Parts: sequence; C-alpha cells; structure tokens
Amino acid sequence: MDLLKWGRSPWGEWVLTHVSWNLFWASLFAGVLFFVAHASYMLFSAHRKRPSSETDALEAAHKDLPARIPKHSAVARAFHWVMAASMFVLLFTAFLPVVGVKFAWVQWHWMAGIVLTASIVFHIFHASFWLDFWSIWVGPKDIPEFKAELLRELGHEVPGPKPGKYPLGNRLYHLAIVVAGLAVVGTGITMLKDIRTPFFVRDPYFMSDVTRGIVYVSHGLAGVGLVGLVIAHVYFAVRPDKWWITKGMIFGWITRRQYLEHHEPSRWIVEKTR
Repeated sequence: MDLLKWGRSPWGEWVLTHVSWNLFWASLFAGVLFFVAHASYMLFSAHRKRPSSETDALEAAHKDLPARIPKHSAVARAFHWVMAASMFVLLFTAFLPVVGVKFAWVQWHWMAGIVLTASIVFHIFHASFWLDFWSIWVGPKDIPEFKAELLRELGHEVPGPKPGKYPLGNRLYHLAIVVAGLAVVGTGITMLKDIRTPFFVRDPYFMSDVTRGIVYVSHGLAGVGLVGLVIAHVYFAVRPDKWWITKGMIFGWITRRQYLEHHEPSRWIVEKTR
C-alpha cells in the first residue's frame, strides 16, 4: 500500500506531493477497530471507580463539600465546543471529497482552520493565566497512578492514588491532540499562501517544491491522525460509563459522589462550603 504520493517538478525531479488517501481509510478503520475492541474489553474490565462502601465513607467524611463540584468554567466549555465544531468542519471538508462528495470545500476548510487556530491561541493564553495549567499534563509524577490503574484494570485491589482533576487517559489524549493539532495548524497556516484568502497574497512560489511536499505530507499525516483521535474521543464521550464526564463539559460541574468515586481529593482540592 502506497503511503505517500509523488510527482515530478517542472525540472523533472521526483518530489513529495501529499499523503496517500489510503492512510485516511487506514485511520478510519483503526478508529472503528479501537472502539469495538475497547467496548468488548470493558465487558470484562474491573473499571476504575471506588467501591460504593469506600465512597460512602468518603462522603461521610466530606460533608462540607458542595453537592455540585465545579469542573469546567463557561469560558473553558465555550473553547471546547468551538474547537470541536471547527475540527469536525475541517475533517469533513478534507475527507468528504476523498469519498466522492464534490463541493466547494476549500473556502470552508481554511475558514474552519482559522477558527481552530484562534481558539487554540486563546486557550493557551487562558490556560496559562486563569486555569491550573499543569493539571492536564503527564509526567514522572503520574507513574504511581499509572501502575495502580493498570493493576486495577487487571482485577487487583491495590492501594494507589486516584486521578486529580483529569484522569490519566484524558491527559494522555490531551498530549496526543496537542501534537496533532499544533502540526495541522502550523502546516495549515503555511499552506494559506497557496490559496486566495483575505490574510495573505497568494504566492505559489514562496516554498520550494521539496519544502511544499514536506508541508503537505505533514499536514496530511496530522489530518489522518486526527481522524482516529476524534473517533476515539466521540466514542468515550457517548459511553454510558463516561457520560458523567461529558455532562461535566456541558454543564460545568459533576456531583460530589462522582468526584469522590473517580478522583483523589488530595490531588484535586475543591473549595468547601461554608
């Protein structure tokens, strides 16, 4: 299976032009295969929330916590849904033509790319100054949590920390989406010089053929990677056992019991009621 497309430059040299659309189908298949495999596995998984008896004891010890635990501010939720909408527009406008749906997709594609770029820039600024910036990142400090969660998934009752504000899976997904998102945005902004937009004067010669090939291939690879990532995200968002997380992103809060079932109070400090 060819993974990359090649073409001849005006000087007769073979240069990269784009990724093969076979990668799109491979990413789509991998995404579907993942959620089928994961859904099958979850039938036998021990899951990760605390036992009811332990949660009951924590509730009795934390009666001064509010009934609704704030998790996502209105601004953070607005960013999430704007980013999600722009991402879907980008993916549909990029890949619907691949499957034979013909329409004037270029303008919609670059406009959605501008919205995505603006939302990411805003989010970086907002997260840096108004949110707990490091709570979403993974690092060596998370190794004990990873070991404990892995053993629990295998059915062992072991001590070990529960997640802070964001579960480990969310943080790992965030890392993957950051890499793919920044790659697609960086290359996409560069590609705007190849088309007519209000932002740049079109100049098809501002990149060499070799550089253009690298940019287009990188953009395509990031794009097909996002196909699988978005499928995984939607799958987890609609799972019944994860619906409490999705509702948290819709309404901005989770219940006190959900907080105590799935999180470590010492790692996610919540302001108590007075």
